[in-house]
Amino acid sequence: MTTWRQLDRRALLAAGAAALAGPARGATPGERLAQAARAQVGVTTGYDPVYRRLGYPLGDVPRATGVCADVVVRAARDGLGLDLQRLVHEDMARAFSAYPSKRAWGLTRPDANIDHRRVLNLEVYWRRQGAELWRADQETEGHRFPRPLKVGDVLTWRVRQPHVGVVTGTGLLTMITHNIGSGTLEIPLLTMLPYRASGHYRWPGSAA
Repeated sequence: MTTWRQLDRRALLAAGAAALAGPARGATPGERLAQAARAQVGVTTGYDPVYRRLGYPLGDVPRATGVCADVVVRAARDGLGLDLQRLVHEDMARAFSAYPSKRAWGLTRPDANIDHRRVLNLEVYWRRQGAELWRADQETEGHRFPRPLKVGDVLTWRVRQPHVGVVTGTGLLTMITHNIGSGTLEIPLLTMLPYRASGHYRWPGSAA
């Protein structure tokens, strides 16, 4: 009988192989992030927000499932060799009060199992890293991102809850890759127009 662990290993290997076959040498960090996000299409086919205990560092839930933040976390690991679980956890350990964990979830200390999987925490982390290009406020609320988008940019919205996706194409149609409930998919950005744009990030130096 095939176990969940075996399925997860197969999915991880498939995703890694797809990421390695990504952009050619000389690709920007943004292009590598975008390719690694797109490589998750067909691998992550479900959505599951249940709290799980993870290994540390490089902890993950089975690649067949996850939440919107997991798309970015996995893309950063596969495409850039960066572990957002560790990066967010270490930053929260240094500056816990800068994050919304106490106000939003009643936490009194960092939790490496879940902190990096929450969009509100990722927004604070990217802001603290100088990666924020635009943020909605009461004067700029809208459904479009006002600044030009580049491949590898990370966008956030307010749907029923905070949501995140990666810009994976900027040709005739701007495309994003995300998991909004049906697994990882690449869709036109226009599909997200009903939802309020929240943040625009370029991390880490994706346009370089």
